Amino acid sequence: MWWQLWYKYIHMEEMLSNVPGVRQVFDRWVQWEPDHNAWMAYVRMELRYSEVERARAVFEKYLTVHPVVKTWVRYAKFEWSAGNRPGARRVYERAVEELGEDGETEALFIKCAEFEEMCHEMDRARMIYKYALDHIPKAQATRLYKRFVTFEKQHGDRDGIEDVIVAKRRFQYEEEVQKNPLNYDNWFDFVRLEEAHGETDKVRDVYERAIANVPPATEKRYWQRYVYLWINYALFEELEAEDLDRTREVYRECLRLIPHKTFSFSKVWLMAAQFELRCKRLDAARKILGMAIGMAPKAKVFKTYIEMEVQLGNIDRCRSLYEKFLEWSPANCGAWVQYAELEQSLAETERTRAIFELAIAQPLLDMPEVLWKAYIDFELNEGQRERTRALYERLLERTTHVKVWLSYAQFEEQPLPVAEGEEPPPQEGSEAPEARAMTARSVLERGYRSLKETSPDLKEERVMLLEAWRAFELRVGAGPAALEAVTKRMPHRVKRKRAVTTEDGTPAGMEEYYDYIFPDEDAAAPNLKILEAAYKWKRQKLQAEGDE
Repeated sequence: MWWQLWYKYIHMEEMLSNVPGVRQVFDRWVQWEPDHNAWMAYVRMELRYSEVERARAVFEKYLTVHPVVKTWVRYAKFEWSAGNRPGARRVYERAVEELGEDGETEALFIKCAEFEEMCHEMDRARMIYKYALDHIPKAQATRLYKRFVTFEKQHGDRDGIEDVIVAKRRFQYEEEVQKNPLNYDNWFDFVRLEEAHGETDKVRDVYERAIANVPPATEKRYWQRYVYLWINYALFEELEAEDLDRTREVYRECLRLIPHKTFSFSKVWLMAAQFELRCKRLDAARKILGMAIGMAPKAKVFKTYIEMEVQLGNIDRCRSLYEKFLEWSPANCGAWVQYAELEQSLAETERTRAIFELAIAQPLLDMPEVLWKAYIDFELNEGQRERTRALYERLLERTTHVKVWLSYAQFEEQPLPVAEGEEPPPQEGSEAPEARAMTARSVLERGYRSLKETSPDLKEERVMLLEAWRAFELRVGAGPAALEAVTKRMPHRVKRKRAVTTEDGTPAGMEEYYDYIFPDEDAAAPNLKILEAAYKWKRQKLQAEGDE
């Protein structure tokens, strides 16, 4: 190679002890800007003749031709070997300043830190490591981080080691959120780390970066975790940072971002209103709840708004809210019952009764049994037996469920409830125990006939009614004749088989089940008597074989 000629030329001149000639050959060679090896050969030549200043001058020219990290590191090592510790430090400082962003590399900072470590300047080394980890991209700082961990294990205290562990986790979370910024679980973990070990500004920065990743699709399931980032952000600003203005701004921006026409989150509306209440801004809380009802009405929002106004004693506002609530959701039996209970607590009996009447007149209800029970309990507590009986009769026009008949009979059996401090009414006439028992018995009789005629297949319900009827006769102490009349109606339980098919109609074999045979149905089913006789004969035969 052509560069070997330069080396041979230099070697010849040096063998002749012609040092100026050697230096002249090197000066002519470096004018061609050769690679690093040529420059380092020039430096080593000067050092062989103890020409430190000349070697330093060569390095300065070397830096102009090759201004890279490798050159600066060699220059600093030269100053260190020459015993010039301050000079070596200045070289590293110059490298960081003159190289700028190009110099912010893993290799340069590691060499700087190792130099300070050799100088026993541990604090300087630690600051270099921390500065480097904050300014170098995470993907390019793997070796730097490992060197920092090793350094802290050797020279750090417990707090320093914990800082290193936190830095490692921070490094991992940075990689994860860069790979998938829409994975909000990673953001939650990152935020928790900063809240536990970071400063307020760092926590805010992570939150701001997290909420900037808006879900791409307007589907609620994609937004649920994202909205909780906003909620945690608001709670952090209120409880940790104690910045109420920023908290209010976080809630406002979150509510602005949610597409309320497609879906909404009542939790955010309620938390924003509760925050304003904690700040003693009642009008602001009412405004937020009013906007929630107007933009995205939810039952939870109505209930919370009503509870707030009840605590404040604003009954007219509560009535207005209940009217809007029921206008928005007329099938909500819970809202009807709560509205009636509010009026009942105010001793507005007629209003309560009118609300119940409006409720049961609705064509569609989500839980009508709850509504009817509340209406019946209200009339019962008012001591209105006739009104309560009329309600049961109206309910039986709509449904003949066995539980309605049992509840009706229980109502007729028991005396009217008495408020605390009042004397019970005299139990005479229709309120006498014998009269109430007779009325209850007639209700059970009607219920049994109704179930038999309207729902002959619901045999278990008829059995339930008969068992309750028998318990009633035992409870009221009826005579043997009344108890015998009920017992004769109790059915026999027999085991049968029936074919089983799958969802697509394919036969799947046979299964056993229990059926009830009522005495009054025996005449209509003679084949069942034959079946029972066959069962009886088989049992007798098996018993005879066992005796033998």
